[in-house]
Amino acid sequence: MCSVKLGLRNGVRKNMMGLSFLSWIINIGLGGVAVGSDAVGNLAKRLGVELGKSVVFQEGNRETKVDVKESVRGQDIFIIQTIPRDVNTAIMELLIMAYALKTSCAKNIIGVIPYFPYSKQCKMRKRGSIVCKLLASMLAKAGLTHIITMDLHQKEIQGFFTFPVDNLRASPFLIQYIQEEIPDYRNAVIVAKSPSSAKRAQSYAERLRLGLAVLHGEAHHSESDMADGRQSPPLSRTSTGHTGLELPIMMAKEKPPISVVGDVGGRIAIIIDDIIDDVEDFVAAAEILKERGAYKIYIMATHGLLSAEAPRLIEESAIDEVVVTNTVPHEIQKLQCPKIKTVDVSMILAEAIRRIHNGESMAYLFRNIAVDD
Repeated sequence: MCSVKLGLRNGVRKNMMGLSFLSWIINIGLGGVAVGSDAVGNLAKRLGVELGKSVVFQEGNRETKVDVKESVRGQDIFIIQTIPRDVNTAIMELLIMAYALKTSCAKNIIGVIPYFPYSKQCKMRKRGSIVCKLLASMLAKAGLTHIITMDLHQKEIQGFFTFPVDNLRASPFLIQYIQEEIPDYRNAVIVAKSPSSAKRAQSYAERLRLGLAVLHGEAHHSESDMADGRQSPPLSRTSTGHTGLELPIMMAKEKPPISVVGDVGGRIAIIIDDIIDDVEDFVAAAEILKERGAYKIYIMATHGLLSAEAPRLIEESAIDEVVVTNTVPHEIQKLQCPKIKTVDVSMILAEAIRRIHNGESMAYLFRNIAVDD
């Protein structure tokens, strides 16, 4: 976790954008120093600041401690937290750091969280909970006053927060990659991995003036109505007296085998999604597209979590290239699989930080962004 502190105090050096900055590096681990991922380094370089001084470490009992090494009173603080594999530790670091800055009288505490964790848990499932809403409440309680993030899994997540959320888009950078790095991209077709991601894929297809294909049918039933808890209390429960109304029974969904709606024969298939984590579905989709005649297969996603055996499965699959942004550190996965490519999005994050600090409009960063994007 890294932080950038911005202020207008006397005696502070000017950066190349003409702003006065105080900034600090956070030390992670016992006695270790870490400047974070490449995205954080690029972001600081674009702003013309150095990451500055504070310490985050874990004691022997795994409790997280924070020590801010300089005054933050009356300053705008930007906490840059890229989410590594240990998600829960990263969240605790963020919460404790925000609370430490709040109690140190920081003026504004802005969290820069390119990948917002637990964003997939934004709907009620069975007897679970909407964890994303819980995390939003915890961040507000800890002292955050604003969040900058990128491509939330569902845009409605912004409604969970009681403070402003700027949900930036990575699509301009990924579209630029397609145009510059994929030979003969005019012969490509944009593919949605499922009907639920068709709107995102349609946005890419319309901007690139390409055709659209949709994969229909799934190997698993994570969204099945039979597992959403609506049969509670159990049907086997016996009751005495009046049994109530006899309601019509909803028929169970039966999803067909994976099929392709659209023509991909003799074309480059570009699968679009927001998160690529477990890659089994993408590998299965690539095999189907190959069978249907696609001669090259690309996967484009904003957040490359690439958990578990993802690098090995990608390397052994029919996928030609996986392109993700650097919102999540994935240097190890790139060493394991040369098919994984990275697009830098630090430019838009740096510009968002600059505009918020200067009180400028954010509309420029959302130009030509439609409701469905």
